[in-house]
Order: sequence, then C-alpha cells, then structure tokens
Amino acid sequence: MTATAPRFGTRLTRLLLVTAVLIVGLFGALSGTASAHAALTGSNPKDGAVVDVAPRDVTLTFSEQIAMGDDSIRVLDPTSKRVDVAKMRDLSEGGTVRYAVDLKPGLPDGTYTVAWQAVSADSHPVSGAFTFSVGAPSKTTATVPDQEAGGGPVGLLYDTVRYISYAGFVLLVGGAAFVLACWQRGTSVRPLQRLVVGGWVTLTAATLVLLLLRTPYTGSGKLGDAFDLGGLTDVLDTKTGAALVSRLLLLGAAALFIAVLFGAYAKRVTDAETESGARAGEGPGEASDAGKAKADLTFGLGLGGTVVAAGIAGTWALSEHASTGIQTGLAMPLDVLHLLAVAAWLGGLVSLLIALYRTPDIERAAVQRFSRIAFGSVVVLAVTGLYQAWRQIGSWSALTDTSYGKLLLAKVALIAVLLGAAWFSRRWTGLLGEVAKTGAEGDVEAQEEAEAETEGGALAGDEADPERAAQLARQQTALATARERRVRDADTERSGLRRSVLTEACIALVVLAVTTALTGTEPGRTQEKEVGRSGTAASAPAAPAGPVNLTEPFDTGGVKGKGTLRLTVDPASPGTNLMHLWVDGPDGKPMDVPEVKVAYTLESEQIGPLPVVPERVAAGHWSSSNVQIPMPGDWHLQVTVRTSDIDQTTIEKNVKIG
Repeated sequence: MTATAPRFGTRLTRLLLVTAVLIVGLFGALSGTASAHAALTGSNPKDGAVVDVAPRDVTLTFSEQIAMGDDSIRVLDPTSKRVDVAKMRDLSEGGTVRYAVDLKPGLPDGTYTVAWQAVSADSHPVSGAFTFSVGAPSKTTATVPDQEAGGGPVGLLYDTVRYISYAGFVLLVGGAAFVLACWQRGTSVRPLQRLVVGGWVTLTAATLVLLLLRTPYTGSGKLGDAFDLGGLTDVLDTKTGAALVSRLLLLGAAALFIAVLFGAYAKRVTDAETESGARAGEGPGEASDAGKAKADLTFGLGLGGTVVAAGIAGTWALSEHASTGIQTGLAMPLDVLHLLAVAAWLGGLVSLLIALYRTPDIERAAVQRFSRIAFGSVVVLAVTGLYQAWRQIGSWSALTDTSYGKLLLAKVALIAVLLGAAWFSRRWTGLLGEVAKTGAEGDVEAQEEAEAETEGGALAGDEADPERAAQLARQQTALATARERRVRDADTERSGLRRSVLTEACIALVVLAVTTALTGTEPGRTQEKEVGRSGTAASAPAAPAGPVNLTEPFDTGGVKGKGTLRLTVDPASPGTNLMHLWVDGPDGKPMDVPEVKVAYTLESEQIGPLPVVPERVAAGHWSSSNVQIPMPGDWHLQVTVRTSDIDQTTIEKNVKIG
C-alpha cells in the first residue's frame, strides 16, 4: 500500500498558519524591546547633578557615530520652555563622539530637563532624557515624549516592512539560485517563476515603503509625514537613504537578470534537452556545441546574478549593524556572505518545497545538488554567525542579560531544530528514486487511454462544434492533472521528503523573523555600556520624582528599646533632598533617643556608604535639609537607632531614588 502525500491545501495551510501565529507573537513580544543602538555614555552636567552655577552648554557623549540636527538636543526649564540656542556643535575627536548645545545666559536656579533624539550609525533612531539642577532641585512641569524613538504604530509598521523586505530578498536570490544551480529545467516551471518574480516585487515594494517611512520613523512618529517631500529629500542625504536608493537601482538590474533567466535561458535549456534527445544517435560534435553555449550562458548568469545579489545584500551591510562598531572592514563583507548564505538556504528550501508539491518530476539529482548547497550555506552561516555574535555581544554576561543576547540564543536554538529537520530531509533524499507507478500504474494507463480518446474526439468535432471541443479540452486537462497527482502521491519517498521540507520551511520563517528582530535590537556590547553609565538604560525617559516614605518597627533589646521609626525623603531624586525622621514609642508618642544615624549605598555603582547625621529638631524628631544623592537607582538605606549607651539596632531597606 502506497503512502499518500499531504494535500497542498490541508497540511501546508495548517503549518503555515501556525508559523504565522508564531511570527506575529514574536513581533508582539518584541514590540517593547529597545531598538537603540547608540548608547549615551556620558553627559556634562551629569544625570541628576546639582551645580552651583548655570553651565554655558550641555554636552552629550555617545558610544558610536550618530546623525544630529539643530533640534536634536532640547534643554527645558522648570516651566517647559526651551533655554538652549538650538544650534548643535560637533566636538567629536579621535574615537570620541560628543555633541554640545549652548544655553542662554543668566539661567535661574531650578531643575532643567535635557531631551535628545538622533539616528545611530546603523540607521535606527535613539532618544532619551535626563535632568540636572542649578543651585537646588525644584519642581518641574517639563514633559518629554513618552514614546521611544522608532516606536508606536509607525515603528511597528516599519519593522514589519523590514521583515517583508528580508523575505523578498530570500525568495528572489534563493529561488534564482535554486533553478540556476540545482534544477535548470525549473526555469520553465510557472510556480517557480512566480516565486522569484514575487520575491522581486516584494523586495521592491518594501524598499519603496521603507524609503517613505524613514521620515516619521526617525522623527515625528506620525504616519502622515511619510508623504512629506521635504523630509524625503532629507532622507536621501542620509546613509540609509542612499542605501535604499542603491537597492532600487540594483533591483532594476535584477529585473533584467530575471527576464533573461526565464526567457532566453529557459528557452536555451529546453532547446538543449530537445536537441540532445534528437541527436542521441549522431556524433557528439553539434550537440556539444549546444551544450557549450548553454554552459556559457549559465556561467554568465551565475556571475552576474551573484554580483547583483551581493550588491543588494551590501545595502544592508553598509547601513546597519556591520557598518558601525569594531572591525567594520571585516564585518561588512562577512555580513554580505551571511545574507547570501541565508538566502541560498532558506530561499532554496522554499523553492524545493514548491517543486515537490507542484511538479511531480523533479529528479533526485536536483535535490542532491540543493542538499550540498544547503550544507555549504550552513557552514558559512556558522562561521560568519560566530563572528557576528562575538562582535555584537562582547561578553558572556551580555549573552543572558541583554535583549540581543536572549534573541541570539533563541536563534541558535531554532537553527538547531532546523538542522534536525534538515537531517530527516537528507535521509529522505537518499531514498528518493524515480517517479513511482506501483499500485497506481494501472489507473495511470487507463487515464492515458481515456486522454487519447478524448483528444481524438476533440479533433474530430472541433470544426463541427467548437463548444464541445473546448469542453473536451478542459476534461483532458483535468485528467492530466489527476494523473500527475496520482503519480506524485504514489511515491513514498517523495511524500516523506515533502513533509520534512515543509517543516523546515515553517521553522525557517520563524528563524527569519528572529534574524530581523536581531537587526532591530540594541547590541549587547552597547547596551552594557549604556547600563553601566547610570545603572539603567539611558534611552528611558526620566522617571518623575516623588517622596519616599518609610515606616518600620525596631527593637534594640534594652529597656524601653521598642518603638516605630518613620522616615521621609523628598523629592527622592538625584541632587539635594530633605529628610525627616521621627521615632515613636509603643504608645505612639514621640520617643526621645540619644542618637540616630543614616547612610545611603548604591551597591551597583559601588557608591557609599554616604553618611547622614540629622539634627534634632524636637523630641523624637530629626531632620537634614542637605542630603546629597548623586544619581538615580536602587539605594540601600541603613538607619541606626541607639536607645542607651549599649543598646542599638540598624534597620536596612532598599529605596528607589529617581
């Protein structure tokens, strides 16, 4: 009894639906992931600093090159009015990236907010905010955008189109490579032609949309600004804009390649096969000439297609992760190789899947050729992927403590599963034989006889009854389709190969989604720099300050050693704070104790303990009006209460500052 292959509209549809749900879920989970790639590594004044005299300017230092305009840095006073002169100064030198904006003279005391937004060297928008105070901290009504740069609906749309562009590149390059290197007869197969052309159309359309979305993506976040011609002109002057325009030009060359591949070359392949069969009994001279002409055209298309594909891949390498950071001269060509290997493997996999489902006569040799190409692609992916991981992660801790590292681990796990599915495919390839007839052979022969009769009837009645002839032609086509399906479903090995390749293709779609997410996530190396600057991500907006209130019981162990401690810190933000401390007895009345001491420690930055000795205001009440806290974070608070010469206790709690 022969095995039956899964129907294209059942198993394939279910697997693709599950895969689509996984991809949508992945993008949903990543919607809150930081996409900042340039880290703010320092500022003057520092975040939360309190200075005696108003500074002349504000300077920001970044981990890599960025693009900034005159409105990229805004300094707001406590009433949310701009106090900068709106003119940027580039102070970068050597390997240091630093920008400054001058402040208006005569600024009064109070808390000032610095909000900045720029575009990092790898094309992604970055933003952030922090505060500093002149004289003493004050209340402020300054507001900064609560939406991260590159976020919101425009950011989600931009990321989705980026994924679509990668998918189009994979189908275009991988499909063309499959028919040219593995199954040249596939150049005449309509489903494969539609796959490659669809990849070209998808990539071209996605590139145009990305070009239009750059203005709102890196600026206002409003979708309507996509049609701002002035903004589009500004985009064309950037590195990313130039890369997108270059990609469109290369896609024009790719269109010419596709026309030759599915036009002149497909005809040459068909003619060569026909001529080879016709001259089977003749001398090899003329037949070899036809084969040589086909081989020359194959070499030319292969060389030209490789150059165009590498050029398109280079538009990503020149504008994203590989173009910034360390060793860019090595990283960019390796990134091109990585993208080409991904396309050859995943795009070829989809092409093989379509060939197995839509064409019953793909030979074993073609599948084996693709298997060898896929193995080579995996080797290239392993080498280039290891280098990229080392370059972007930088440390073992970043592998587990950063979003980039966690996504990279997820990608490695998915590729391991994908390789497991590929092993099953190679196993089925080894068992793959010629098209089986077995139990279906009698049915096939009967159908062929019926087709012959139908064709004869159609020819006889063509002139007499054209409508009848058209009906018979449709019946003949239906019979031919049914015969091909029976032949296809009768091959057990081919059915097993289809199932395993289908599984590979679905996993590959998720791998591509994770890869796209990686290109839009802050590398672990820069994320650690950013966290190391202040203990939190610098791109997060400044959290509103608020007083800290603490109530804790204590017991020193001596006579009258029990009571309750109440402490407040206001405004609980970096800079100068007012601290009040009350000690109450068991009856709730003020309890006068000989001594209280307070100390603050920021363990993550190895700051402290910073001692505070409050002054006695009244019985059971102590206060300090000059508690200096240098930066925000989770501070460890220690309050020591002494009730006699030998009886004391220390209360320890963590409080959030800033």
